[in-house]
Amino acid sequence: MLKSQSETVWLLEHGRLVDPSQSLDRIARLLLVDGRVAAIDPSDAELPERLERLDCRDCIVAPGLVDVGADLGEPGRQECETIRDGTRAAVAGGYSTVACSPFTDPPIDSPAVVQFVQQKALQADLARVVVIGCVSKGGKGTELAEIGSLAEAGAVAVSDAPRPIDNNGLLRCALEYCQMFGLPLIDHPEVSSLSAGGLMHEGSVQLRLGLAPIPAEAEDLATARDLRLVETTGGRLHLASISTSGSIELCRRARQRGISFTVGIQPVHLHLDDSRLESFESNYKLNPPLRSQTDLESCRQALADGGIDLISSGHRPWPLEAKMQQLDAAPFGVSSLETCLAQIITYAIEPGLIGWPAAIAMLSVNPARLLGLTAGSLQVGMPGDVVVIDPKHRWQVGQSPWFSRNANTPLLGSELIG
Repeated sequence: MLKSQSETVWLLEHGRLVDPSQSLDRIARLLLVDGRVAAIDPSDAELPERLERLDCRDCIVAPGLVDVGADLGEPGRQECETIRDGTRAAVAGGYSTVACSPFTDPPIDSPAVVQFVQQKALQADLARVVVIGCVSKGGKGTELAEIGSLAEAGAVAVSDAPRPIDNNGLLRCALEYCQMFGLPLIDHPEVSSLSAGGLMHEGSVQLRLGLAPIPAEAEDLATARDLRLVETTGGRLHLASISTSGSIELCRRARQRGISFTVGIQPVHLHLDDSRLESFESNYKLNPPLRSQTDLESCRQALADGGIDLISSGHRPWPLEAKMQQLDAAPFGVSSLETCLAQIITYAIEPGLIGWPAAIAMLSVNPARLLGLTAGSLQVGMPGDVVVIDPKHRWQVGQSPWFSRNANTPLLGSELIG
Protein backbone atom coordinates (compact mmCIF):
# COMPACT_ATOMS: atom_id res chain seq x y z
CA MET A 1 0.00 0.00 0.00
CA LEU A 2 1.30 3.45 -0.89
CA LYS A 3 0.30 5.78 1.95
CA SER A 4 -0.97 9.25 1.21
CA GLN A 5 1.70 11.93 1.39
CA SER A 6 1.07 15.59 0.73
CA GLU A 7 2.38 16.72 -2.66
CA THR A 8 3.78 13.27 -3.44
CA VAL A 9 3.62 11.96 -7.00
CA TRP A 10 4.22 8.31 -7.90
CA LEU A 11 4.41 6.77 -11.35
CA LEU A 12 4.07 3.00 -11.35
CA GLU A 13 5.19 1.79 -14.76
CA HIS A 14 5.75 -1.39 -16.79
CA GLY A 15 3.48 -3.44 -14.52
CA ARG A 16 0.48 -5.58 -15.43
CA LEU A 17 -2.46 -3.50 -14.20
CA VAL A 18 -5.29 -5.79 -13.05
CA ASP A 19 -8.44 -3.94 -11.98
CA PRO A 20 -11.67 -5.93 -12.42
CA SER A 21 -13.73 -2.87 -11.43
CA GLN A 22 -12.75 -1.38 -14.80
CA SER A 23 -12.24 -4.66 -16.70
CA LEU A 24 -8.55 -3.76 -16.98
CA ASP A 25 -5.83 -6.36 -17.46
CA ARG A 26 -2.88 -5.01 -19.44
CA ILE A 27 0.54 -3.43 -19.15
CA ALA A 28 -0.09 0.17 -18.10
CA ARG A 29 1.26 3.14 -16.20
CA LEU A 30 -0.50 4.34 -13.07
CA LEU A 31 -0.10 7.91 -11.83
CA LEU A 32 -0.80 8.70 -8.17
CA VAL A 33 -0.92 12.30 -7.00
CA ASP A 34 -1.40 13.27 -3.36
CA GLY A 35 -2.64 9.83 -2.45
CA ARG A 36 -5.19 9.45 -5.23
CA VAL A 37 -5.30 7.90 -8.68
CA ALA A 38 -4.66 10.74 -11.12
CA ALA A 39 -4.38 8.91 -14.44
CA ILE A 40 -3.95 5.57 -16.15
CA ASP A 41 -1.46 5.60 -19.02
CA PRO A 42 -0.71 9.34 -18.90
CA SER A 43 1.42 10.71 -21.72
CA ASP A 44 4.90 12.00 -20.89
CA ALA A 45 3.61 15.54 -21.44
CA GLU A 46 1.04 15.01 -18.68
CA LEU A 47 3.62 13.95 -16.09
CA PRO A 48 4.70 16.41 -13.38
CA GLU A 49 8.36 17.39 -13.42
CA ARG A 50 9.07 15.87 -10.02
CA LEU A 51 7.86 12.37 -9.32
CA GLU A 52 8.92 9.05 -7.85
CA ARG A 53 9.11 6.23 -10.39
CA LEU A 54 8.46 2.64 -9.38
CA ASP A 55 9.45 0.00 -11.92
CA CYS A 56 6.81 -2.74 -11.67
CA ARG A 57 8.15 -4.85 -14.52
CA ASP A 58 6.98 -8.51 -14.26
CA CYS A 59 4.70 -7.55 -11.37
CA ILE A 60 0.95 -7.32 -10.87
CA VAL A 61 -0.36 -3.84 -9.99
CA ALA A 62 -3.82 -4.04 -8.41
CA PRO A 63 -6.19 -2.31 -6.00
CA GLY A 64 -5.09 -2.89 -2.41
CA LEU A 65 -6.67 -6.03 -0.94
CA VAL A 66 -9.65 -5.79 1.42
CA ASP A 67 -10.19 -8.34 4.20
CA VAL A 68 -13.56 -9.03 5.78
CA GLY A 69 -13.58 -10.05 9.41
CA ALA A 70 -10.00 -10.28 10.71
CA ASP A 71 -9.51 -10.45 14.46
CA LEU A 72 -7.41 -7.46 15.56
CA GLY A 73 -7.58 -8.18 19.28
CA GLU A 74 -8.17 -4.74 20.73
CA PRO A 75 -9.83 -3.97 23.00
CA GLY A 76 -9.21 -6.64 25.61
CA ARG A 77 -7.47 -9.42 23.65
CA GLN A 78 -4.07 -7.83 23.12
CA GLU A 79 -2.32 -11.12 23.95
CA CYS A 80 -3.75 -12.45 20.67
CA GLU A 81 -3.28 -9.43 18.41
CA THR A 82 -3.08 -5.65 18.46
CA ILE A 83 -4.35 -3.21 15.89
CA ARG A 84 -0.81 -2.01 15.21
CA ASP A 85 0.65 -5.50 14.72
CA GLY A 86 -2.43 -6.72 12.86
CA THR A 87 -2.32 -3.85 10.38
CA ARG A 88 1.44 -4.35 9.91
CA ALA A 89 0.66 -7.96 9.04
CA ALA A 90 -2.10 -6.76 6.71
CA VAL A 91 0.19 -4.43 4.78
CA ALA A 92 2.83 -7.17 4.56
CA GLY A 93 0.15 -9.41 3.04
CA GLY A 94 -0.97 -6.85 0.45
CA TYR A 95 -4.03 -5.51 2.31
CA SER A 96 -4.81 -1.80 2.33
CA THR A 97 -8.12 -2.21 4.21
CA VAL A 98 -9.15 -4.56 7.00
CA ALA A 99 -12.65 -4.93 8.43
CA CYS A 100 -12.09 -5.99 12.01
CA SER A 101 -14.39 -8.57 13.58
CA PRO A 102 -16.36 -7.75 16.76
CA PHE A 103 -14.57 -10.59 18.61
CA THR A 104 -13.06 -8.32 21.26
CA ASP A 105 -13.47 -7.80 25.02
CA PRO A 106 -15.80 -6.01 25.38
CA PRO A 107 -17.35 -7.00 22.04
CA ILE A 108 -17.97 -4.22 19.52
CA ASP A 109 -21.62 -3.70 20.43
CA SER A 110 -21.61 0.01 21.27
CA PRO A 111 -20.53 3.27 19.60
CA ALA A 112 -17.84 3.73 22.26
CA VAL A 113 -16.05 0.52 21.25
CA VAL A 114 -16.39 1.39 17.54
CA GLN A 115 -14.74 4.74 18.21
CA PHE A 116 -11.99 3.11 20.30
CA VAL A 117 -11.03 0.84 17.40
CA GLN A 118 -11.15 3.74 14.93
CA GLN A 119 -8.85 5.81 17.15
CA LYS A 120 -6.34 3.00 17.64
CA ALA A 121 -6.27 2.43 13.87
CA LEU A 122 -5.57 6.11 13.24
CA GLN A 123 -2.67 5.95 15.69
CA ALA A 124 -1.26 2.85 13.98
CA ASP A 125 -1.45 4.69 10.59
CA LEU A 126 -0.96 1.59 8.47
CA ALA A 127 -3.76 -0.29 6.72
CA ARG A 128 -7.18 1.37 6.85
CA VAL A 129 -9.40 -0.28 9.49
CA VAL A 130 -13.19 -0.35 9.27
CA VAL A 131 -15.37 -1.83 11.97
CA ILE A 132 -17.86 -4.69 12.02
CA GLY A 133 -20.28 -4.34 14.92
CA CYS A 134 -22.15 -7.06 16.79
CA VAL A 135 -25.56 -8.32 15.70
CA SER A 136 -26.51 -9.06 19.30
CA LYS A 137 -25.61 -7.43 22.60
CA GLY A 138 -22.34 -8.86 23.82
CA GLY A 139 -22.38 -11.22 20.84
CA LYS A 140 -24.46 -13.56 22.99
CA GLY A 141 -27.24 -14.10 20.47
CA THR A 142 -30.14 -13.28 22.75
CA GLU A 143 -30.93 -9.58 22.31
CA LEU A 144 -30.47 -7.38 19.25
CA ALA A 145 -27.64 -4.84 19.52
CA GLU A 146 -28.25 -1.14 18.88
CA ILE A 147 -27.56 -1.54 15.17
CA GLY A 148 -28.64 2.00 14.32
CA SER A 149 -26.19 3.47 16.83
CA LEU A 150 -23.41 1.23 15.52
CA ALA A 151 -24.10 2.36 11.96
CA GLU A 152 -24.11 6.00 13.02
CA ALA A 153 -20.74 5.49 14.73
CA GLY A 154 -19.29 4.12 11.49
CA ALA A 155 -19.78 0.34 11.55
CA VAL A 156 -19.86 -1.00 7.98
CA ALA A 157 -21.50 -4.37 8.75
CA VAL A 158 -22.78 -6.44 11.65
CA SER A 159 -21.84 -9.96 12.69
CA ASP A 160 -21.43 -12.16 15.75
CA ALA A 161 -18.66 -14.18 14.06
CA PRO A 162 -16.82 -16.28 14.98
CA ARG A 163 -19.88 -17.14 17.03
CA PRO A 164 -22.85 -18.44 15.02
CA ILE A 165 -26.31 -16.89 15.37
CA ASP A 166 -28.45 -19.74 16.73
CA ASN A 167 -31.50 -17.59 17.48
CA ASN A 168 -33.68 -17.79 14.36
CA GLY A 169 -35.97 -14.99 15.41
CA LEU A 170 -33.09 -12.66 16.20
CA LEU A 171 -31.48 -13.38 12.83
CA ARG A 172 -34.69 -12.66 10.94
CA CYS A 173 -35.22 -9.44 12.87
CA ALA A 174 -31.60 -8.38 12.28
CA LEU A 175 -31.85 -9.00 8.53
CA GLU A 176 -34.95 -6.80 8.39
CA TYR A 177 -33.52 -4.11 10.66
CA CYS A 178 -30.18 -3.87 8.80
CA GLN A 179 -32.02 -2.86 5.64
CA MET A 180 -32.90 0.44 7.29
CA PHE A 181 -29.21 1.29 7.49
CA GLY A 182 -27.93 -0.39 4.34
CA LEU A 183 -25.70 -2.75 6.32
CA PRO A 184 -24.82 -6.32 5.34
CA LEU A 185 -25.14 -9.04 7.95
CA ILE A 186 -22.21 -11.46 8.04
CA ASP A 187 -23.01 -14.87 9.51
CA HIS A 188 -20.80 -17.79 10.42
CA PRO A 189 -23.19 -20.61 9.48
CA GLU A 190 -23.14 -23.26 12.20
CA VAL A 191 -25.68 -25.04 14.39
CA SER A 192 -24.00 -24.96 17.79
CA SER A 193 -25.99 -27.87 19.22
CA LEU A 194 -24.48 -30.13 16.52
CA SER A 195 -20.91 -28.84 16.69
CA ALA A 196 -20.60 -28.35 20.48
CA GLY A 197 -17.47 -29.98 21.86
CA GLY A 198 -16.26 -30.97 18.39
CA LEU A 199 -12.60 -30.77 17.41
CA MET A 200 -12.52 -31.72 13.73
CA HIS A 201 -14.60 -32.64 10.70
CA GLU A 202 -16.73 -35.74 11.20
CA GLY A 203 -15.57 -38.51 8.88
CA SER A 204 -13.27 -41.49 8.47
CA VAL A 205 -10.18 -39.62 9.68
CA GLN A 206 -12.05 -38.41 12.77
CA LEU A 207 -13.29 -41.93 13.54
CA ARG A 208 -9.78 -43.35 13.23
CA LEU A 209 -8.32 -40.65 15.50
CA GLY A 210 -11.16 -40.87 18.02
CA LEU A 211 -11.62 -37.10 18.22
CA ALA A 212 -14.94 -35.37 18.90
CA PRO A 213 -16.72 -34.59 15.60
CA ILE A 214 -17.97 -31.41 13.94
CA PRO A 215 -20.46 -32.73 11.37
CA ALA A 216 -20.89 -31.09 7.99
CA GLU A 217 -24.61 -30.88 8.80
CA ALA A 218 -23.86 -28.24 11.43
CA GLU A 219 -22.87 -25.89 8.61
CA ASP A 220 -25.35 -27.14 6.03
CA LEU A 221 -28.44 -26.70 8.20
CA ALA A 222 -27.40 -23.18 9.21
CA THR A 223 -26.71 -22.30 5.58
CA ALA A 224 -30.16 -23.54 4.54
CA ARG A 225 -31.81 -21.51 7.31
CA ASP A 226 -29.86 -18.37 6.43
CA LEU A 227 -30.79 -18.64 2.78
CA ARG A 228 -34.45 -19.16 3.58
CA LEU A 229 -34.52 -16.13 5.89
CA VAL A 230 -32.78 -13.85 3.41
CA GLU A 231 -35.26 -14.98 0.75
CA THR A 232 -38.09 -14.04 3.13
CA THR A 233 -36.70 -10.71 4.35
CA GLY A 234 -34.77 -9.46 1.32
CA GLY A 235 -31.93 -8.52 3.66
CA ARG A 236 -28.25 -8.36 2.76
CA LEU A 237 -26.55 -11.60 3.83
CA HIS A 238 -22.93 -12.65 3.56
CA LEU A 239 -22.09 -16.26 4.41
CA ALA A 240 -18.58 -16.17 5.79
CA SER A 241 -16.19 -19.04 5.21
CA ILE A 242 -18.34 -21.89 3.94
CA SER A 243 -16.49 -25.19 3.69
CA THR A 244 -18.80 -28.11 2.82
CA SER A 245 -20.11 -29.66 -0.38
CA GLY A 246 -23.62 -29.39 1.04
CA SER A 247 -23.39 -25.64 1.65
CA ILE A 248 -21.99 -25.05 -1.82
CA GLU A 249 -24.86 -26.98 -3.40
CA LEU A 250 -27.42 -25.10 -1.28
CA CYS A 251 -25.96 -21.78 -2.41
CA ARG A 252 -25.95 -22.86 -6.04
CA ARG A 253 -29.63 -23.81 -5.91
CA ALA A 254 -30.55 -20.62 -4.05
CA ARG A 255 -28.94 -18.51 -6.77
CA GLN A 256 -30.86 -20.42 -9.39
CA ARG A 257 -34.01 -19.29 -7.57
CA GLY A 258 -32.84 -15.69 -7.77
CA ILE A 259 -31.95 -15.22 -4.09
CA SER A 260 -29.37 -12.46 -3.57
CA PHE A 261 -26.50 -13.05 -1.11
CA THR A 262 -22.71 -13.38 -1.11
CA VAL A 263 -20.41 -16.22 -0.12
CA GLY A 264 -16.88 -16.19 1.27
CA ILE A 265 -14.21 -18.80 1.77
CA GLN A 266 -10.84 -19.07 3.50
CA PRO A 267 -7.83 -20.18 1.44
CA VAL A 268 -7.05 -23.12 3.75
CA HIS A 269 -10.29 -24.77 2.62
CA LEU A 270 -8.92 -24.89 -0.91
CA HIS A 271 -5.81 -26.98 -0.21
CA LEU A 272 -5.77 -28.48 3.31
CA ASP A 273 -7.98 -31.41 4.30
CA ASP A 274 -8.84 -33.16 7.56
CA SER A 275 -6.01 -35.69 7.23
CA ARG A 276 -3.69 -32.95 8.55
CA LEU A 277 -5.14 -33.58 12.03
CA GLU A 278 -3.40 -36.95 12.08
CA SER A 279 -0.43 -34.99 13.42
CA PHE A 280 -2.55 -33.71 16.35
CA GLU A 281 -1.03 -30.29 15.55
CA SER A 282 -3.28 -27.58 17.00
CA ASN A 283 -2.48 -25.15 14.18
CA TYR A 284 -4.74 -27.33 12.03
CA LYS A 285 -7.61 -26.77 14.47
CA LEU A 286 -9.85 -24.28 12.67
CA ASN A 287 -13.49 -23.28 12.59
CA PRO A 288 -14.87 -24.10 10.05
CA PRO A 289 -12.69 -27.21 10.41
CA LEU A 290 -10.55 -28.66 7.67
CA ARG A 291 -12.96 -30.85 5.73
CA SER A 292 -12.74 -34.02 3.62
CA GLN A 293 -11.03 -34.21 0.25
CA THR A 294 -14.49 -34.30 -1.35
CA ASP A 295 -15.49 -31.04 0.35
CA LEU A 296 -12.17 -29.48 -0.64
CA GLU A 297 -12.74 -30.35 -4.29
CA SER A 298 -16.24 -28.85 -4.14
CA CYS A 299 -14.78 -25.64 -2.73
CA ARG A 300 -12.19 -25.50 -5.50
CA GLN A 301 -14.84 -26.04 -8.14
CA ALA A 302 -17.03 -23.30 -6.64
CA LEU A 303 -14.06 -20.93 -6.69
CA ALA A 304 -13.46 -21.73 -10.34
CA ASP A 305 -17.07 -21.43 -11.53
CA GLY A 306 -17.99 -18.22 -9.69
CA GLY A 307 -19.83 -19.78 -6.76
CA ILE A 308 -17.53 -17.94 -4.36
CA ASP A 309 -17.75 -14.14 -4.19
CA LEU A 310 -14.85 -13.27 -1.96
CA ILE A 311 -11.87 -14.69 -0.12
CA SER A 312 -11.25 -13.84 3.54
CA SER A 313 -8.02 -14.46 5.39
CA GLY A 314 -9.70 -15.98 8.45
CA HIS A 315 -7.07 -14.19 10.58
CA ARG A 316 -7.59 -15.30 14.20
CA PRO A 317 -4.21 -15.55 15.94
CA TRP A 318 -3.57 -16.91 19.44
CA PRO A 319 -0.56 -16.80 21.78
CA LEU A 320 1.90 -19.68 21.52
CA GLU A 321 1.02 -21.00 24.96
CA ALA A 322 -2.66 -21.27 24.02
CA LYS A 323 -2.00 -23.22 20.84
CA MET A 324 0.58 -25.49 22.52
CA GLN A 325 -2.09 -27.06 24.68
CA GLN A 326 -3.63 -30.48 24.05
CA LEU A 327 -5.83 -30.43 20.96
CA ASP A 328 -9.07 -30.46 22.97
CA ALA A 329 -7.97 -27.42 25.01
CA ALA A 330 -6.35 -25.38 22.23
CA PRO A 331 -8.56 -22.65 20.69
CA PHE A 332 -9.69 -22.56 17.06
CA GLY A 333 -7.84 -20.18 14.75
CA VAL A 334 -4.59 -19.21 13.04
CA SER A 335 -2.66 -16.15 11.91
CA SER A 336 -3.21 -15.70 8.18
CA LEU A 337 -3.17 -12.10 6.94
CA GLU A 338 0.41 -12.52 5.75
CA THR A 339 -0.20 -15.75 3.85
CA CYS A 340 -3.70 -15.40 2.35
CA LEU A 341 -2.68 -13.85 -0.98
CA ALA A 342 0.29 -16.19 -1.37
CA GLN A 343 -1.95 -19.21 -0.70
CA ILE A 344 -4.29 -18.11 -3.48
CA ILE A 345 -1.39 -17.60 -5.89
CA THR A 346 0.18 -20.94 -4.96
CA TYR A 347 -2.91 -23.15 -4.82
CA ALA A 348 -5.39 -21.43 -7.17
CA ILE A 349 -3.66 -19.18 -9.71
CA GLU A 350 -0.52 -21.21 -10.43
CA PRO A 351 -2.46 -24.48 -10.98
CA GLY A 352 -4.80 -22.63 -13.37
CA LEU A 353 -7.91 -22.86 -11.22
CA ILE A 354 -8.57 -19.11 -11.56
CA GLY A 355 -6.83 -16.18 -13.25
CA TRP A 356 -5.54 -12.93 -11.81
CA PRO A 357 -8.68 -10.87 -12.59
CA ALA A 358 -10.89 -13.35 -10.70
CA ALA A 359 -8.47 -13.46 -7.79
CA ILE A 360 -8.28 -9.68 -7.46
CA ALA A 361 -12.07 -9.45 -7.71
CA MET A 362 -12.46 -11.86 -4.80
CA LEU A 363 -9.67 -10.35 -2.71
CA SER A 364 -10.32 -6.65 -3.33
CA VAL A 365 -13.22 -5.52 -5.52
CA ASN A 366 -15.99 -7.71 -4.11
CA PRO A 367 -15.10 -7.29 -0.40
CA ALA A 368 -15.07 -3.50 -0.89
CA ARG A 369 -18.48 -3.61 -2.58
CA LEU A 370 -19.92 -5.83 0.16
CA LEU A 371 -18.89 -3.28 2.80
CA GLY A 372 -19.75 -0.20 0.72
CA LEU A 373 -16.19 1.11 0.83
CA THR A 374 -14.42 3.64 -1.36
CA ALA A 375 -11.80 1.02 -2.15
CA GLY A 376 -11.18 -1.93 -4.41
CA SER A 377 -10.74 0.15 -7.56
CA LEU A 378 -8.06 2.19 -9.31
CA GLN A 379 -10.45 4.43 -11.18
CA VAL A 380 -9.30 8.03 -11.54
CA GLY A 381 -10.10 9.94 -8.36
CA MET A 382 -10.10 6.88 -6.09
CA PRO A 383 -7.73 6.57 -3.11
CA GLY A 384 -4.31 5.41 -4.22
CA ASP A 385 -4.46 2.11 -2.35
CA VAL A 386 -2.20 -0.05 -4.47
CA VAL A 387 -0.63 -3.47 -4.06
CA VAL A 388 2.32 -4.47 -6.23
CA ILE A 389 2.75 -8.24 -6.35
CA ASP A 390 5.73 -10.24 -7.55
CA PRO A 391 3.88 -13.32 -8.84
CA LYS A 392 7.01 -15.49 -9.14
CA HIS A 393 8.79 -14.80 -5.87
CA ARG A 394 9.08 -17.93 -3.74
CA TRP A 395 9.42 -17.82 0.01
CA GLN A 396 9.23 -20.21 2.94
CA VAL A 397 6.82 -19.51 5.79
CA GLY A 398 8.84 -19.08 8.96
CA GLN A 399 12.00 -17.84 7.29
CA SER A 400 10.68 -14.37 6.44
CA PRO A 401 9.85 -11.62 8.96
CA TRP A 402 6.47 -12.13 10.65
CA PHE A 403 4.52 -9.04 11.64
CA SER A 404 1.43 -10.38 13.40
CA ARG A 405 1.73 -10.53 17.17
CA ASN A 406 1.50 -14.33 16.97
CA ALA A 407 2.80 -16.66 14.30
CA ASN A 408 0.57 -19.71 14.77
CA THR A 409 0.09 -20.96 11.22
CA PRO A 410 -0.49 -24.40 9.70
CA LEU A 411 1.79 -23.37 6.84
CA LEU A 412 5.06 -23.24 8.81
CA GLY A 413 7.82 -24.54 6.54
CA SER A 414 5.64 -24.44 3.41
CA GLU A 415 6.94 -22.76 0.25
CA LEU A 416 4.52 -20.18 -1.09
CA ILE A 417 4.57 -18.05 -4.23
CA GLY A 418 4.08 -14.30 -4.37
